[in-house]
Amino acid sequence: MAVLATRPNRRVTGLAELDRCAVMGVVNVTPDSFSDGGRYFEPRAAIAHGLELLTAGVDYLDVGGESTRPGALRVPAEEEMRRIVPVIEALAREGAIISVDTMRAQVARRAVAAGARIVNDVSGGQADPEMIPFVAEAQVPYILMHWRGHSVDMNSRAVYGDVVAEVRRELAERVERAVGGGIAPDRIILDPGLGFAKTAAHDWELVGHLDELHSLGHPVLVGPSRKRFLGRLLAGPDGEPRPAPERDVATIALVTLVAARGAWAVRVHAAAEAIDAVRVAAAVGDPRYAKRAGGR
Repeated sequence: MAVLATRPNRRVTGLAELDRCAVMGVVNVTPDSFSDGGRYFEPRAAIAHGLELLTAGVDYLDVGGESTRPGALRVPAEEEMRRIVPVIEALAREGAIISVDTMRAQVARRAVAAGARIVNDVSGGQADPEMIPFVAEAQVPYILMHWRGHSVDMNSRAVYGDVVAEVRRELAERVERAVGGGIAPDRIILDPGLGFAKTAAHDWELVGHLDELHSLGHPVLVGPSRKRFLGRLLAGPDGEPRPAPERDVATIALVTLVAARGAWAVRVHAAAEAIDAVRVAAAVGDPRYAKRAGGR
């Protein structure tokens, strides 16, 4: 992996600064999630899952009510809110720091009112022109992901000459637009958007060159959990990708690598294992961390 050209930025106004990579646990309140097949679609199940992730020690919970898997169709805003608001309200009461995973400003507004403290917009402000003004008004941290279009046809947009340079440039353009719209630069977190309008080769290039994203000066979140590029790497003799629930070991290996390379946070399904991984990465990168964590 490439050597970091700049010191990674880990500070996000509105959130505590950690001495290691943060772990964001995924709570998909959808019937068609690629990773869990709708296991947590019912509010009671989603809330229980969120509480399990909190017990495991995650720093943040990312709650979403609209699937963004390849080929997924959009759901109405009212349905998205119906799915997530009760879950956010319940988990916020338990002290969770919640990120709402949505591309819609009206959903983000309702989620923040319910207790969410971060907006995770996979479209980076492109899907809804009201999103950037809302985030600027709300003064909450904003996860801005690299995105080229909705799930229904995003695979056709995975065309790059130099994926690292183009993703970096497009993220820089989105940041400029967000800042111009009133979002404070120190509240912006970048996400390379692994699997979104990317082939497996593109994903590997991006995780191998996180230094190029760090050079933009914003914290970087990486979401490798159970993604297609891992399934293809682990394909069996018949060439069939390994199923999503069986990609956790590979996910944790990659979490360790990106944490060691300065990622501000990782977004994962297997929370307890990821927490162990980021602690190992921190101890290897800085022996003082091991001492603070109880070593001698």
